[in-house]
Amino acid sequence: MAGHTHHHHITVGNKLKYGLMLTGLILAVELVGGFLSHSLALLSDAGHVFADVIALSLSWYGVRQAERPASSRMTYGYHRVGVLVALFNAVSIFAIAVVIFYEAYRRWLQPPEVNSPLMLAAALVGLVVNVFIAFWLRGEQQSNLNVRSAFWHVLGDALASVGVIIGAIIIMLTGWFIVDPIISVLIGFIITFAAWRILKEGFKVLLEAVPHQIDVERMAQDLQKIPGVKGVHDVHVWSISPELHAMSCHVLVDDMRMSQAQEIREQVETVLRQRFDIEHSALQMECQECAENDLFCSLKPCSPDEDHEHHD
Repeated sequence: MAGHTHHHHITVGNKLKYGLMLTGLILAVELVGGFLSHSLALLSDAGHVFADVIALSLSWYGVRQAERPASSRMTYGYHRVGVLVALFNAVSIFAIAVVIFYEAYRRWLQPPEVNSPLMLAAALVGLVVNVFIAFWLRGEQQSNLNVRSAFWHVLGDALASVGVIIGAIIIMLTGWFIVDPIISVLIGFIITFAAWRILKEGFKVLLEAVPHQIDVERMAQDLQKIPGVKGVHDVHVWSISPELHAMSCHVLVDDMRMSQAQEIREQVETVLRQRFDIEHSALQMECQECAENDLFCSLKPCSPDEDHEHHD
């Protein structure tokens, strides 16, 4: 199983690496084409392509970092490195959007002449390559949230390229250069939306918020339906990375042999894994109720003069 997983990581990593190289080619083509054609829409789409480069880089880096083993200093491994980089890059994407909006405002006041054939050619190259990358990643994105985010970035950029192509055709047919800054603003909003989603998801992971797809109260109810489980409390659910969830809790059972408690623990882990996509769980089996038996526990730091006994 370990060999198969490693091989899978290599396959996904190579696809992301080659997709990153192709996306870098699109970025160069659209930057050169945008400057030569004086098309802000094409330059704005290049900004979106830059966001794709970030997304693919993070996905590739995340796959590589996930392979690094945990250590005595990094007991969870290096899964959150990609989250920190994503937050930094999301801020940079916001900065790109601000520049696009400012330049669109200047061009709205005084629209420059745009070389629409060159604008059209560069956008067509971007569309073809983005569609190819999205088709290439379509299989892996179904089972890997990290790859799925990159997939939707690339697909979104393909839609932006369609917008640039439509704008170039309108300019060729009508000579309405004002269309260029209008499309630029639309692409700027697409970039801003993508950056906001990255920022929001990254902060949720760092704040150890419950993943949006997990209902903790329903999870507790499902666990209490397992034979032998009398109650569940002191529940904590968080994400180590967007695709890796963890959970800890106290499970109240009757006073029994350790082998019987082991069977109940395995059933709890099966429910967590199959119904809530939680692969890592830390369960404390106990036969006496705690002083505080709430579903959620308020954590308080210990004072230096207090003992370290657990009072939950």
